[in-house]
Amino acid sequence: MPTRRDVLQMGAWAAAGAASRSLIAGNAQPQTLLILGGTGFLGPPVTQEALRRGWKVTHFNRGKHAVGGVEGVETLIGDRKGQLDSLRGRKWDALIDDTGFVPKYVKMSAELLAPNVSYGLFVSSTSVYASFVKPNDESSPTGTLSDPNADTVTDDTYGPMKALCEQYSLAAFNGRASVVRPGYIVGPLDPTDRFTYWPVRASRGGEMLAPGTPRDPIQVIDVRDLAIWMMKLVETHTRGTFNAMSPPGAFTMGELLSASERASPKSGTRVTWVPEDFLAASWKPDEPDLPPWSPLRGDMAGASLTPTKAAEKAGLTCRPLADTVRDTLAWFQSLPAERQEKLRPVLDPQRETDTLHAWHEAHPKA
Repeated sequence: MPTRRDVLQMGAWAAAGAASRSLIAGNAQPQTLLILGGTGFLGPPVTQEALRRGWKVTHFNRGKHAVGGVEGVETLIGDRKGQLDSLRGRKWDALIDDTGFVPKYVKMSAELLAPNVSYGLFVSSTSVYASFVKPNDESSPTGTLSDPNADTVTDDTYGPMKALCEQYSLAAFNGRASVVRPGYIVGPLDPTDRFTYWPVRASRGGEMLAPGTPRDPIQVIDVRDLAIWMMKLVETHTRGTFNAMSPPGAFTMGELLSASERASPKSGTRVTWVPEDFLAASWKPDEPDLPPWSPLRGDMAGASLTPTKAAEKAGLTCRPLADTVRDTLAWFQSLPAERQEKLRPVLDPQRETDTLHAWHEAHPKA
């Protein structure tokens, strides 16, 4: 599987081919896209898809993830925190903001760019919703900040800060924008290991704890599917707010674990399902936290049942979960050994062992 830089370089080659075909056909100049970020997790697939479609792409970032820039892509160096000079006086056909977390900085960049950009897409999160007791559609209440100038992102402030970022972006573009709210973005290049953990853990053998039941729903979006769909929105200047993930009930935790086992058929992994009630009784109140799984009762009962009809109507489709599992594992196993050794475990190995031991003691025939 390719590295982040490989992905971007392949996109640059595709762009060169598209540009050549455009000139031969006598077409107009390519459309221009500004990505705030562009070299993180979502940025490379979006860049590749934009280049494949023949767009001319500009990245605005601090130049730390891809030192020296990306081949075939213009790079403007700056910082969301007020260092925006390289953006002044420039025009683009579209903007994708996938690095907006702090409202006052999103407001600053959106107000600067909106007069010179025809369309804006802000990448938000389903974390904006005020409650997850019930499923949230796009009209559900969002969290609010006590201090709109807050600039410290925590577990408590992340969602409300994203919600205010949405408001600032939509206000600046005044009817020429969309907001995309992904849940768990997964697939190759994922730096969080939240989804990657499961196929990697299955590849390492032994008894593996699985939360809840095989029927429990999960919702994810492959980063490549998200990138393709976002560029569709950009090209059509589609307006609105969209929950962006797999439809509720389309994928289950059982399907994720089965696909993970099939991806490593020689691992000898044995999956043991431990019910939600047992985990809740065994762990602290803020546990279990085993994404992309979430409890089906309590404060998070609606988190994995988020409606996606609006996004589906706007063209969002999801590839088979098994494909994402396979590609994610292959990508992770292509990384340097030191990175593989630093897998961020969703479940600490010792906690997994202790919980399985307690489960078997309480249910010896399970």
